[in-house]
Amino acid sequence: MTDAAKNLKELVDSSDNIVFFGGAGVSTESGIPDFRSTNGLYHQEWKYPPETILSHTFYESNPTEFFRFYHAKLLVPGAQPNAAHKKLAQWEQEGKLKAVITQNIDGLHQAAGSKNVLELHGSVHRNYCERCGKFYGFDFMLHTDGVPHCDCGGIVKPDVVLYEEGLDPQTLSDAVRFISEADILIIGGTSLNVYPAAGMIHYYRGHKLVLINKTAVVQDLAANLVITDPIGETLAQL
Repeated sequence: MTDAAKNLKELVDSSDNIVFFGGAGVSTESGIPDFRSTNGLYHQEWKYPPETILSHTFYESNPTEFFRFYHAKLLVPGAQPNAAHKKLAQWEQEGKLKAVITQNIDGLHQAAGSKNVLELHGSVHRNYCERCGKFYGFDFMLHTDGVPHCDCGGIVKPDVVLYEEGLDPQTLSDAVRFISEADILIIGGTSLNVYPAAGMIHYYRGHKLVLINKTAVVQDLAANLVITDPIGETLAQL
């Protein structure tokens, strides 16, 4: 066990009110690409920038190209939870972890067994017809070519928060409450440059802030413990 992992273990062992705030880096060890790393979606060739494609305006004006990108880049069949997802689920089962707040849309926290997961940006596992509201799951989207349509003829829209769309108010409120009441806040796998989600960490009032990320974050955080190793690799040691 590394010294950093030992320090983290001491913090975790001493608390039963841990909150985890995570981003794309939590799932890269499961084979899901992030947006901003060297091999992320922002560094791959595409007709339009990803943040343009994943905007509400683009979805409305060019649904064919939107769903071509969505299907090719955001649906990752076969992805499995890694050591980070599993350890967080274990902590929750042990009564130590109160909530997982994630910017990811892959559903891997739930697949690992976590129950109290606040998905700030939605999930690829939930899709709804814009006309009648009928629910469709992951497999429907995965096996549909082109623009997915409901039996009623309406377009089936993923329940993910696109650029220009607001976060769900209740999810946002719950996340702020958990963060503000946390004894330990662990931030993992995120560069903290996607707002408004990243701004929520400033509601933390405790003195046990842990940052686990392979690269520097954009915000100047006075973290009590900084770990620059992969998060799954780190949590697997605990």
